[in-house]
Amino acid sequence: MKILAIESSCDETAAAVVEDGRKVLSDIVATQIDKHKLYGGVVPEIASRMHAESIYSVVQAAFEQSGCSPDGIDAVAVTYAPGLIGALLVGISFAKGLAMAAEKPLIPVHHIAGHIAANYLSHPELEPPYLCLVVSGGHSHIVEVLDHTHYHVVGRTHDDAAGECFDKAARTLGYEYPGGKFIDQAAKSGDPSAYRLPHPKVQGCKYDFSFSGLKTAVINLVHNAAQRNEKLCREDVAASFQKTVSDILVEKTMLAADDLGYSTIALAGGVSANSGVREAFSQVCRQKGYKLYMPQLKYCGDNAAMIGCQGYFDYLAGKRADESLNGIATLPLDKISV
Repeated sequence: MKILAIESSCDETAAAVVEDGRKVLSDIVATQIDKHKLYGGVVPEIASRMHAESIYSVVQAAFEQSGCSPDGIDAVAVTYAPGLIGALLVGISFAKGLAMAAEKPLIPVHHIAGHIAANYLSHPELEPPYLCLVVSGGHSHIVEVLDHTHYHVVGRTHDDAAGECFDKAARTLGYEYPGGKFIDQAAKSGDPSAYRLPHPKVQGCKYDFSFSGLKTAVINLVHNAAQRNEKLCREDVAASFQKTVSDILVEKTMLAADDLGYSTIALAGGVSANSGVREAFSQVCRQKGYKLYMPQLKYCGDNAAMIGCQGYFDYLAGKRADESLNGIATLPLDKISV
């Protein structure tokens, strides 16, 4: 079964053709980073307009790379939630029009479910149930993956997402947007024990995250040094910050895994590409004898291949949409229904 998938929830316009939920026949991503870095972050109106400009050529490139045509696919999958509403609507509108014109089923896919499914593209042997940490610019969740279409969120952030914290800490250190990769690069030559940064707790929610206080601690560290005319080593701050985030993510995820009885752990989302996070989880899972699954780096960020993979499982579960499909800016993963 071949599915054309479209992803436009934030600032990447992406399309892919995926066969049987595992084989990627094409994977096209048009990034908008050069436009948004002028403003230090994603500007929703600009993102929507750029999606509208790019989506036809991106979908056409996905068809050409896969050797398929609209007649040769079996369904169209599209991200419908969560995300920037204007950006979502561009992808949804195009997918609805294509599905209607080609007389193909339309499959609505939850963005976070897509990130989790990216692991199936890299590790075909992975099967639920397992525990997955989803960490990106907009999301930080610890999720029980009960089967391919059912989830239970046991932990989430109460304020900033981990990826957002990376970007804001990077901006404070003078790196351009998106800052996560610059923190990662700088941390490789820094001392992770140079600065002690807080590990915020959420009272009464032992699996939940809070990154706002950590972000503020980095901002205060940099600004206070500047006021005293002291020179900070950016690499040391980056390394200390990255280790702190990694330790928090590992601590909460392993606590949930031990309490809930999971020995298979997966990572997903843009922050799962961070080398410090990957190494921290690799070390602890080796020590505990747990199985760890992480997507290939190309599937960590937003892409349509992961939407095509999840769309396959949603299709098998009977999930369909018609021309009334709308975008939803905020939709908890465990509130979706099939």
